[in-house]
Amino acid sequence: MIATREQALARDSADPLAPLRAEFTLPEGVIYLDGNSLGALPRRTAARVQQTIVGEWGEGLIRSWNSAGWIDLSREIGDRIATLVGAAPGETSTGDSTSVNLFKALSAAAAMQRADAPARTTLLSERSNFPTDLYIAESVAIAAGLKLRLVDAADLADHLTRDVAVLMLTHVNYRSGRIHDMAEVTRMAHAAGALTVWDLAHSAGAVPVDLHGAGADFAVGCGYKYLNGGPGAPAFVWAHPRHTARMDREGLRQPLSGWLGHAAPFEFAPAYRPAAGIGRFVCGTPPIVAMRALQCGLEVFAEAEAQGGMGALRDKSIALTSLFIERVESACAGLGLTLASPRAPAERGSQVSFAHAEGYPVMQALIERGVVGDFRAGQPENGEDHLLRFGFTPLYTRFVDAWDAAAVLAEVLASESWREARFAQRAAVT
Repeated sequence: MIATREQALARDSADPLAPLRAEFTLPEGVIYLDGNSLGALPRRTAARVQQTIVGEWGEGLIRSWNSAGWIDLSREIGDRIATLVGAAPGETSTGDSTSVNLFKALSAAAAMQRADAPARTTLLSERSNFPTDLYIAESVAIAAGLKLRLVDAADLADHLTRDVAVLMLTHVNYRSGRIHDMAEVTRMAHAAGALTVWDLAHSAGAVPVDLHGAGADFAVGCGYKYLNGGPGAPAFVWAHPRHTARMDREGLRQPLSGWLGHAAPFEFAPAYRPAAGIGRFVCGTPPIVAMRALQCGLEVFAEAEAQGGMGALRDKSIALTSLFIERVESACAGLGLTLASPRAPAERGSQVSFAHAEGYPVMQALIERGVVGDFRAGQPENGEDHLLRFGFTPLYTRFVDAWDAAAVLAEVLASESWREARFAQRAAVT
């Protein structure tokens, strides 16, 4: 139990993961609690990107596809991500965006179900899923002749009926931070004859994931949140080898048959012949400069392995979020906040959300005081709250950060400084 700021500082001094903070560029005087939206900059990234531009591109030119190993980056980075999500080497590919990879994975799952069980006509998801995922699901449903059905998370089991072809969920809900029990939900889906597609955008690098242990079918995730790959970093896609083997055997495709997913891309044949395994999910040329940046973010996780890896990171995440909840509820009692994340540590990811009717100006006032979180708008008319969202990245967030952020939040709310008109002016990005 951390009862004083001095105890928070002492906890940081004893934290075996504390030295990893030095691997990141973090502005002085800023408490950064938005790594669940954009991870901090690893110190090694700038030099690596400079070398990629000046040396590999500038000097090596096109030769660097071979001499600098550009052509292997999708697989190499995919294999590094695989260690964080419970996948085996050779099963994960990096490149394209999360949305594009989700389209590929959903389409492949729908095609398999169409071949096996054409009477299954529903693509099922959670109503509070990340909107982009729902938009992509709507596109896939239209293209595949399916119906998109959105339900509340608590009602998923009741809607896993025999008409469901594919269940698509985000492992950690972007609004509340609630974690789905991947193994149990996948078991229920399979019992109903459905395939699963998991979005790990708010999981990879923050909470332990075991895709094989859960028996999952497909997964995607982004590289710019907890993986610290930079804004717009390439995303990843994973497919269980039982499915890629079937696709190889039966000639089933994902719909974006780009040139680098060809079995022999440099033969430049006019007809498409998909690469084996996860290679068939590659589409366009990967963004090499961005891939190098993502590589840097992942290297920090390799260093964390010496201190217990994802298990130690998860323990610290739980401790940080628990401390923040305790301090906010103590310091901000009666000031209009309601906890919107699960109270039970095992049920939440590495973020904490609080509902507040005036969440946007409150967050802007917080940011001005050096506490950077983010705001997620709700739909009050549908019973959905506006949220103050705080992400805790255990690679670089300190216990004293959690303590001080709660104190600043209490000051902003108690003083009502957020009522200043300038804080209500909406920026393009919230």
